[in-house]
Amino acid sequence: MELDQARDTGAAWLDCQAVEAWINGHQVVKDLTLRLKKGESTAVLGPNGAGKTTLVKLISRSLYPVVKQGSHLRLFGSETVNLWALRQRLGVVSSEVEQRIPASLTGRELLLAAFFGAIGLGRDRSPTQEQWSRTDSLLRSMDLEGLADENFGHLSEGQRRRLLIARALVHAPEVLVLDEPTNALDLRARHTLLRTLQDLCQQGITLVLVTHQVDAIIPEIKRVVGLRDCLVSLDGSAEEALTGPRLSALFNTPLTVVQAGGYRQVLPG
Repeated sequence: MELDQARDTGAAWLDCQAVEAWINGHQVVKDLTLRLKKGESTAVLGPNGAGKTTLVKLISRSLYPVVKQGSHLRLFGSETVNLWALRQRLGVVSSEVEQRIPASLTGRELLLAAFFGAIGLGRDRSPTQEQWSRTDSLLRSMDLEGLADENFGHLSEGQRRRLLIARALVHAPEVLVLDEPTNALDLRARHTLLRTLQDLCQQGITLVLVTHQVDAIIPEIKRVVGLRDCLVSLDGSAEEALTGPRLSALFNTPLTVVQAGGYRQVLPG
């Protein structure tokens, strides 16, 4: 089955049915059923330990589900996906990727290496002129030109996060998955990153924001999926899901929601 089957907006790019997965002899997913559609930017929300990062690993194919009758995990319509073909359509930004990046790698090298599915540029990797141009264009459009020659290890958390997003965009993917992108950011860096995410949504990229922070959910996100124990316990529009009673149940603590400018803030109930 080819990946082209889910190119139309509205088609399910992720289709999980009764998915089970294990890590080191421990069952981390028991019976996950979830469908995410193209053109429908979504927040995957839940407390720490709810299974959010596990879901990202299933999507990025760093974790594979158990093969069993009545169960499947399809990406862009296919259960058997070529990883190189997948990278052309899906970008993923996670702490797992960030931790693998050498401190000495420059911002420009970080983006160029992504064309080869690599972390760094080796002797056998010579970017084409088109790849150089695409890299420079991304750095310019995301206001990262000043970081092009800076070592990754010298950058702030906010700068690293924005460079990682630019890296995930080198193939112009249709879907971008971000795992806790606002963690450890100060207010200025957080607001800069959120504006970047808004711009990406407005450009037509389907965004999946995986987070435990309600205030990181930008107004462009219309659907919210809540996870507990790697099971869907909440699924609906932002207006339906991001209420005091529903978030109180999801996080198992009394909460009150206040709203301003399309954003929501959670206060103790």
